[in-house]
Amino acid sequence: MTNRVLIRIKAVQLIYSFLISQNKTVDKAEQEFFFSLEKSYELYFYLLQLIVDLTDYMQDRLTRRGILSKKIMTNRFVENQLAAELSQNVQISKFVADKKISWKDFPETLRDLANMVLKSEEYVEYINSSEEPALDSDKEFWRKIMKKVILPSEVLQNQLEELCIYWNDDLEIISGFFLKTIKRYDPEHPDAAIIPMFKDKEDEDYARTLFVKTVENGLEYEKLVESHIKNWDLERVAKMDMAIMQMAISELLNFPNIPVTVTLNEYIEIAKAYSTEKSSVFINGTLDAIVNTLQKENKLLKVVRL
Repeated sequence: MTNRVLIRIKAVQLIYSFLISQNKTVDKAEQEFFFSLEKSYELYFYLLQLIVDLTDYMQDRLTRRGILSKKIMTNRFVENQLAAELSQNVQISKFVADKKISWKDFPETLRDLANMVLKSEEYVEYINSSEEPALDSDKEFWRKIMKKVILPSEVLQNQLEELCIYWNDDLEIISGFFLKTIKRYDPEHPDAAIIPMFKDKEDEDYARTLFVKTVENGLEYEKLVESHIKNWDLERVAKMDMAIMQMAISELLNFPNIPVTVTLNEYIEIAKAYSTEKSSVFINGTLDAIVNTLQKENKLLKVVRL
């Protein structure tokens, strides 16, 4: 689940924190980095559990008001097959129990989200559908509701911000994985749709190596940057810009299987998102110059893909 885009973003944030800190060790920084990745994975399960807890909340609310007995409701929402499947999924249940994940501790948030769902066009269309209930239509309902109503809402975003500061920049990426899980969920293979924290051992090793090599060789990479900035005092380089360039150099030097253009493009995009427009231009020019030097010195060896 933790793809390389998220790994790079988290690594840059923690390298920036390392640069401005005076007392962090390499081990401490690495622990914080992996903790931030684990918290991102936790967000994925918070979103899955939201479907379950919001369904339970709606059932309790509608039952108290006597609405479930009315023909117009036909129990369609509270009997949604995807919600039922997620509530019974062993892998989700275990993770949720271990991490003590529950939206029922936030009744006001559930109330506000429920009100938004009830007022949505997607809900009205779903409830009034003449089609027989089916898993595919139930999955599509939740995909639409989450994508169009719940995920963009300030109600959800404010609650997530209160729950964990690490989630400020995670929601967009994690939402993609979450929506993918809804779309491909299959009761015949209930755990196959649940995305693991790392796609494979290679991605886990990539995350660890990228971060540790950047921390260990930070001063060396900083000197490399300094030697390639013209008419620019190193002290004037923003710490975030330096963190981005150190990470990019680390990836360029330590991962021969990743093409140069991929690395440059990824870190320029990070610079646009987390620094200024001028910074992205400055970083782009500096990294281009560094790549030229490394290539001339035969220090930038890349695997040729046939």
